[in-house]
Amino acid sequence: MSSISQPALIEIEDATDWTFNGAATRELTHCYHDYPARMIPQIAGKLLDLFGRKAKLLFDPYAGSGTSLVEALLRGVNAAGTDLNPLARLIAKAKTSLPDPRKLDDHIKKFHKFVVSPPKAVSVPSEISGITRLDFWFKPAVTKKLSLIKTFIEKINDEPISLFFQVAFSETVRDSSNTRGDEFKLYRYDSETLEKFNPDVFGIMAQKIKRNRAGLDIFLELMSERGRSPKAAVFDFNTVEGIPPNTIRPASVDIVVTSPPYGDSHTTVAYGQYSRLSAAWLGLDDADKIDGKLMGGKFSKEMPDFQSDKLNFALEKITAEDEKRAFEVAAFYIDLQKSIENVTSLIRRGGYACYVVGNRRVKGVTLPTDDAVRDFFECYGFDYVDTFVRSIPNKRMPLK
Repeated sequence: MSSISQPALIEIEDATDWTFNGAATRELTHCYHDYPARMIPQIAGKLLDLFGRKAKLLFDPYAGSGTSLVEALLRGVNAAGTDLNPLARLIAKAKTSLPDPRKLDDHIKKFHKFVVSPPKAVSVPSEISGITRLDFWFKPAVTKKLSLIKTFIEKINDEPISLFFQVAFSETVRDSSNTRGDEFKLYRYDSETLEKFNPDVFGIMAQKIKRNRAGLDIFLELMSERGRSPKAAVFDFNTVEGIPPNTIRPASVDIVVTSPPYGDSHTTVAYGQYSRLSAAWLGLDDADKIDGKLMGGKFSKEMPDFQSDKLNFALEKITAEDEKRAFEVAAFYIDLQKSIENVTSLIRRGGYACYVVGNRRVKGVTLPTDDAVRDFFECYGFDYVDTFVRSIPNKRMPLK
């Protein structure tokens, strides 16, 4: 992890242990929804405590499911984030929303009554935009029950309450689909497992609601103790292409806390595949095309000379093994540097940028993403503070 400052330094206290082994990572609204390569809240919280004690505005350029946004709100800091994945934005909005608990409980009671006595006439789709072969991914009985739940949600007019139900529905879609739950990518169960697979759709949804409601209760209690109500905003602009000045003003951000992708979605974490089924049921646009829009989604035709010696050396070693693969890797770092250049314009003088990164291996070569992030920021006038190395107790990553 790299923390970059422009240009003032602060004394770093208790910055040695970043393992958080045994820590509860699914408390508050962090429990709402699983998401690939999710930054645990303890990291975002500790970075805010170290570098954002006087911060008024946090920005996350790759907000994902909104971990850093929630942690900012808990500390009385306004938060803004952006992400290209519409499902990620929905989760982040839900996690940072504050629904009226009494109205929410009324809707939860109505839902339980609804599933006990659902309407007999419900429109069951034969196809859904964004899903090829609906019957391949969902059993007919599952499709019918999901359609019923969707009908209930579509009648909710209160946005925070609607978001609460939508995130529970999103996970219900995935858990009741024919795709293996231990993978982020879409892999259908084998025929033997599928024959015995008979998910309790209403029961899954009820369990998600119960879990999320308990997490929300604690979040609302902590927020009420703050004495002020910080706000969170979630946007859809691409920081590689630019940052709209009328959305977030230049030099207005006190701290950036973020975790960029480990690499291009084609070969690392397939966010689009993970999101596809839920996003299609929720009617979220272009979720099935998201992987090609993320960093490194478009391959580079020329090998750039980065202002990062260690990165250039790593790319040279990969080129010697597989030139095509080297160009794929370079495309990611081209986009990462463009994004960082645009992010730097937002940070006020004396503000901080904290990037949580992973140094993955390609063709046996370790890519020095931590050094590259440091070098890129220094190109734009930032001073390096420190790198904190974390030992990860548990990883959920593809075998390859």
